[in-house]
Amino acid sequence: MSRSRPVARSVLVVFLAALSAGEAAAHAGGLSGTFRPVAVPSWLVVATGGGVIGASFLLTSLVTDHAFIREVTDWRAELPIRTTVRTVAVRGGRWLSVGVLAAIVVVGWIGPGVAAANLAIVGVWAGWWAGYTMTTYLVGNTWPAVNPWRALAGLGAWLRDRMLDRPIRRYPERLGAWPSVVGLVGLVWLEVVSPIAQQPRTLVAVIAGYSIVTVAGAVIYGRETWFGVVDPVSRVFRWYGRVAPLQRAGKGVEFVLPGGALADGRSGADETAFVVALLWVTTYDGLVATPAWATAIRAVVGWGLPPSVIYLGTAIAGFGCFLYVYRVAARWSRRTADTYVTARYLRDWFAPALVPIAAGYHLAHFLGYFLSLSPALVAVATQPLAPPAAIRTLVLPAWFGTLQLVFVLAGHMLAVWVAHARSFALFPGRLAPIRSQYPFVLVMVFYTVFSMWIVGQPYTQPPYL
Repeated sequence: MSRSRPVARSVLVVFLAALSAGEAAAHAGGLSGTFRPVAVPSWLVVATGGGVIGASFLLTSLVTDHAFIREVTDWRAELPIRTTVRTVAVRGGRWLSVGVLAAIVVVGWIGPGVAAANLAIVGVWAGWWAGYTMTTYLVGNTWPAVNPWRALAGLGAWLRDRMLDRPIRRYPERLGAWPSVVGLVGLVWLEVVSPIAQQPRTLVAVIAGYSIVTVAGAVIYGRETWFGVVDPVSRVFRWYGRVAPLQRAGKGVEFVLPGGALADGRSGADETAFVVALLWVTTYDGLVATPAWATAIRAVVGWGLPPSVIYLGTAIAGFGCFLYVYRVAARWSRRTADTYVTARYLRDWFAPALVPIAAGYHLAHFLGYFLSLSPALVAVATQPLAPPAAIRTLVLPAWFGTLQLVFVLAGHMLAVWVAHARSFALFPGRLAPIRSQYPFVLVMVFYTVFSMWIVGQPYTQPPYL
């Protein structure tokens, strides 16, 4: 025990140093994150989810002391990090991640053709998109410190300045963060319809294409602009990181209450759209694996429409529907609060409250997936070119499906509190802040009912893929 404690503390310090170093800024087929059906009727699951959110709103409505709410959301505990440890962790983390990226590309191309035995497939989907992503909202966002494309872009910028002596182009401000919205929806659609979770070489080709675009864009427009505004992956981790208890503060790290970093600041229209897209793409990933979707798409394909067009059309239309519903709620909020604050301002002000919903849904979608494939991940990571003939997986107990419901509800309840805190930060008095939340709570109930319905469905392989 005396030796294990210093080791554990050292690991924590390295992780915190990586977190403090960065700038504040899809899964498919047989290896997809799935839900375990629960032994509860779907109508009861849906009704319970909506009821819990309604009850959460009623409970938070009892907390109307502005000073107390501000004290809770502003609570911070500084965690000192030595500069030398931080620097070593940053430099080592970034170039170590470059090595991991190179290993994934090489093994994905020359390694085993079986998906579950290939480091590229298991490492990207189980290790990175499932396991690492969960750390960004459960612990803290270390992606700016370990982003391999950021390290490669830094090298590219150095070579550009030495050899070409060309200035960085100015990023068109009119585009804002909209390219990241398109990129996020497009990446998840590609992940759903393409065989990148079954064919390692296809995944390597996608990684190579993404790497070329990302590094080139960061070299041309600058790393801060590209990874802060354009790159959808970095922006996903940055928004998820604002849910986490560990937050970067200057050169150090602060411990805050979960969701505390979401209580301040206002996003623009592009940021609001990205938050809604983040919520939608996770829902879309689960929707296409339900029996209802399989029945619907077979019927529509029978009318003569290509399946790929249907999947793409649903991804775009679903995002548009989620965004429209949220904008309608903002207009209603202006009326219920009886305020001169514009609906556009309210739309952008309350958008961060949606992020915990996306985080809870991701946790429900991927924790079981990550735990199930953790033995396979260890096996292919230790023997990437000659993995065991039999890849083992972890069998989860039947009650794990109920735990997934808890994750979804926890994310929604945290979202209710964040919306409550933001309303009291915007409006004076006690009645106007509560009344402003009515439409947004209804939207959260809508999202909850939809999410809980998906969680209660048995997994079905998406047709025509």
